[in-house]
Amino acid sequence: MATNVEKLHDVLRRASLFLQENGREPALAEWLLLDCLGVSRTEMLTMLRESVPEAVAERFWNGIHQHVTSGVPLEHLTGKASFYGREFHVNRHTLIPRPETEELVEKVIRTVPRGPLTIADIGTGSGVIAVTLALELPRATVYATDVSQEALDMAGTNAIMLGADVRFLHGDYLAPLISNTIRPDIIVSNPPYVAEHAKPDLADTVKDFDPALALFAGDDGLDAYKAIIADVPKILRKPGHVFLEIGYEQSESVSTLLQQAMPDSAIHTIQDINQHNRIIHAAQ
Repeated sequence: MATNVEKLHDVLRRASLFLQENGREPALAEWLLLDCLGVSRTEMLTMLRESVPEAVAERFWNGIHQHVTSGVPLEHLTGKASFYGREFHVNRHTLIPRPETEELVEKVIRTVPRGPLTIADIGTGSGVIAVTLALELPRATVYATDVSQEALDMAGTNAIMLGADVRFLHGDYLAPLISNTIRPDIIVSNPPYVAEHAKPDLADTVKDFDPALALFAGDDGLDAYKAIIADVPKILRKPGHVFLEIGYEQSESVSTLLQQAMPDSAIHTIQDINQHNRIIHAAQ
């Protein structure tokens, strides 16, 4: 569609307009072109009147058309996602990290003591939570579990790439911690919490590309919370903390589950930057 004599600013303008006309986010064009060129945004601004190499243009337009026709997200086109100021590898076996999860991590960092402690990230996916906490809290011992070996492989790659010391365990929710007699001071999780009946309402960029295992949790979206919270009293140290990302309508249900499992704990809901209920924090 583009040729090697077309200027970068023309390619960017045409792609942005094409995306907009097809109901997609125009800004994706710039981010994809940056990746195809392998330059920073500042560098690209100095190149706007330069011709786009044919190989770059071909890869770029292939990605644009894939996104328009199927909804494949930018992160799957590039294989990368930004989280807490760092770049992580992602693939079809892992959930694409959301800004709301950065707020979950920030809450953990601001709340927990800076001394030696043990943290467990449950359902780690690409490892963004575990890796970030290991890097931001270097005195902590960080474990991460996932039932998907493919996800753990990706998380391990990210940990190595970013120099984070994380101990990965294969298994369902808290089961690997229990079987290895690991007692964390902090349990943190962004588990699947979308109800099955809500699938038709999700954008195609989500429901067709994020792994179902990381999205859906039964008819009411609470199955993962029930499984995690039921095992928390078996292993969480005292004093200890639980941090859970939630769907904005799940605060009352998840708080009730925690209160039943941890009757002596203080439980409160934290809103995200958009004023939606997003994090449940339980301290005992």
